[in-house]
Amino acid sequence: MTTDMPARMLRLLSLLQTRREWSGHELADRLGVTGRTVRRDIDRLRELGYPVEATTGHAGGYRLASGTAMPPLLLDDDEAVAITVALRTAAGGLGGIEETALRALAKLEQVLPARLRGQVAALQQATSTITWEGRGPRADPGTLTVLAAACRDHEIVTFDYTTRDGTPASRRTEPHSLVASGGLWYLIAHDTHRDDWRIYHLDRITSPSPTGHRVPPRALPDPGPDPAAYVAAKIATAPVRYHAVATVHAPAETVRARTWALATRIQPLDEGSCTLDCSADTLPRVAQVLATLDADYTLDADPAVVDHLHAAAQRTLRAVRREAAGEAPSGPAAP
Repeated sequence: MTTDMPARMLRLLSLLQTRREWSGHELADRLGVTGRTVRRDIDRLRELGYPVEATTGHAGGYRLASGTAMPPLLLDDDEAVAITVALRTAAGGLGGIEETALRALAKLEQVLPARLRGQVAALQQATSTITWEGRGPRADPGTLTVLAAACRDHEIVTFDYTTRDGTPASRRTEPHSLVASGGLWYLIAHDTHRDDWRIYHLDRITSPSPTGHRVPPRALPDPGPDPAAYVAAKIATAPVRYHAVATVHAPAETVRARTWALATRIQPLDEGSCTLDCSADTLPRVAQVLATLDADYTLDADPAVVDHLHAAAQRTLRAVRREAAGEAPSGPAAP
């Protein structure tokens, strides 16, 4: 039981920030107090400026809602706008802090007043970021925020999705987890129409929409329960169109740092060499991964992969020879 009132109120506030809605009974159990004490503490939070709303239902409950002003002793308006924009940028793919930024963003936007949300949206629309392929943000922060809240609240979400072959489709899912890997984001979700688990690329998801329908949480199937391990295992065994495995004369850690490949795709052979599975659905993707190696390698690949690499190498060689000979490139003359 939490007898220290300030500590109990901080714990109560933290609970309200981690989930969309709590029943009074659940809060009382978590805090080890009576329902009457919870109601008093809620009133104290409201007096301090925290926008706690009562909800209707079987037993009633509470949620932290958007307020007319930021709660005292936290952030002023300018700080709130600056931090929200920074967190949205970080949540989009800055290495190492995406998940932490996303959790903080979900908490902050939950209590952000409407007038500040407009300022944040205007600033976000007026700014741009130069992103390098394979290194920059690969998911829309707004999409991340919606899906993160759905994972937290076990809420069914619908969205539009572009399949691997480019076909548009609609999906209705129970989001479970978000996983970041090498500049890419993945959503683990249970597809309600197929009654099966799926892994979705977030850069193919558009227009995510919460349905308001919450369901009991599901446990991940094998090889769960770790979401990152689940995604790594599924991606490593997923079918691809073009097979290519390189035996690279470089340490596994060096290859991983250069290619941003999943750990399951790299197998150490000894201290100075490893194998890299660079199979993919497109030929340019295979060539792109091999080009980042900056080391000698041998290749076991489909004939189509070998032909594509040979043609690309010939184009490069012709360009180098023309440059060495001082020849002008073929094509339309410059104006």
